[in-house]
Amino acid sequence: MTQTVTTQHLSSEAIAELVNDLPDYIKAALLKKSAELECSLEATIEMAISSFLDEEAFTFEDCLLAQRLKVEGM
Repeated sequence: MTQTVTTQHLSSEAIAELVNDLPDYIKAALLKKSAELECSLEATIEMAISSFLDEEAFTFEDCLLAQRLKVEGM
C-alpha cells in the first residue's frame, strides 16, 4: 500500500485549540513574530513547526520529513 502525501495547512480552528493550551509567554512570542512577519498566526506556527522538523523548510510544503522517513523505512 502506497501512502500519498498531500499538502495540508493548519486550520484556524486547530490553531485556536493549540494556542489556548500554550503558556502565555509562548502565545505572546508567536503573536509578536506574526506581527513582525506580517503574516497570520497560522502561518507563523506552521513555519515554526516545519523549521523544527527540517531546518531548511519554510512551510509544510517545503518540509522534507515525509520524504526522509520514506527513504529511511526502505
